[in-house]
Amino acid sequence: MKNIGTISWGIKAPIIRPGDDLVEITVQSVLKAVKESKIKLNDRDIVAVTEAIVAKSQGNFASVDDIAYDVREQMGSGTIGVIFPILSRNRFSNILKGIARGCDKIVLQLSYPFDEVGNPLVSIDRLYELGLTNFNKTFTDKKFYKLVGKIEHPFTAIDYIDYYKNICGDKCKVILSNDPTTILKYTKKVITADIHSRARNKNLLIRKGAKKVISLDEILSKSVNGSGYNEKYGVLGSNLSTDEKLKLFPRDCDKFVKKLQKRFKEECGVNIECMVYGDGAFKDPVGGIWELADPVVSPAYTSGLNGTPNEIKLKYVADNQLANLKGKEAEQAMKEMIRKKSKNLKKQEISLGTTPRRLTDLLGSLADLTSGSGDKGTPIVLITGYFNNYADD
Repeated sequence: MKNIGTISWGIKAPIIRPGDDLVEITVQSVLKAVKESKIKLNDRDIVAVTEAIVAKSQGNFASVDDIAYDVREQMGSGTIGVIFPILSRNRFSNILKGIARGCDKIVLQLSYPFDEVGNPLVSIDRLYELGLTNFNKTFTDKKFYKLVGKIEHPFTAIDYIDYYKNICGDKCKVILSNDPTTILKYTKKVITADIHSRARNKNLLIRKGAKKVISLDEILSKSVNGSGYNEKYGVLGSNLSTDEKLKLFPRDCDKFVKKLQKRFKEECGVNIECMVYGDGAFKDPVGGIWELADPVVSPAYTSGLNGTPNEIKLKYVADNQLANLKGKEAEQAMKEMIRKKSKNLKKQEISLGTTPRRLTDLLGSLADLTSGSGDKGTPIVLITGYFNNYADD
């Protein structure tokens, strides 16, 4: 029996610039690594490429002024409400800067005690100590400070109320409320800055009388004065590049992964599954932050990565169906159960506890944790043996 299961390898790559042939760079980087480490590639091994270098190779950048122009064109003059942005310098500071330049005044509505992806504005335990337990009240920033005192993100030490107000200058008013319709008391023009709940909140605001509502996926959904864009996600999934520029989420990822798979087949003679990945869908147990600031974990992947795992739970089977077997007899019986398992194990007891999430969400989390977010220099991840199981000899 093979004694090694899944291995995730971080693959180093050169610094990627606009116009680079990322397909060829990816293939050659992986081939260099497998030769160096004596790795044998097999059918259904996986190569995952971070969305950041895909977007960079495409030159998919836009400026703060591009955002300002698009906001002014879509929203017109007057006061604009911006609701439920995530608390992130990397993800939202330049977007907010562009919105501020493109409007006359802003009412910025923050959720509390944390944002959509779990970044805490203030400790939930602190609010409970103060007797605030249902979070249905609305506060001005001054009243909130008076109630809770110091505000500081546990990882970055940033006071995001103060930070966002400084970006906007005198034109900004901050309120705190978890009811999206609170913003309609201040303006009927709204930008929903949330990620995963944007469609629901947009529809609610329109039903409650908003005159104009757009989401972040509608800002830079087409090129502005030659800028980058993303027709599906707009500025969602973007990152700060410089003080005046953003890297947007990549476009045409389906074409990229198909071309990449074809090149691996030409070079290696094996069918490698390929995907583009962004944030993994995991939650930090200490900070409570759900690491999914991108609109999706994977914007594109080859067809072999469709679906969810279909697995039996070894420890459950060992303790129940095979409870009276030991050693080689138990081993062979387990292998036989795996080989004969149904193609759909949903609702069956032998799959109890397997929690079959989508393959791309699982693999995206694995790739994101492998590549890291700092100076590892491994924006390409090779995953071997992922589809192997205990019955493979």
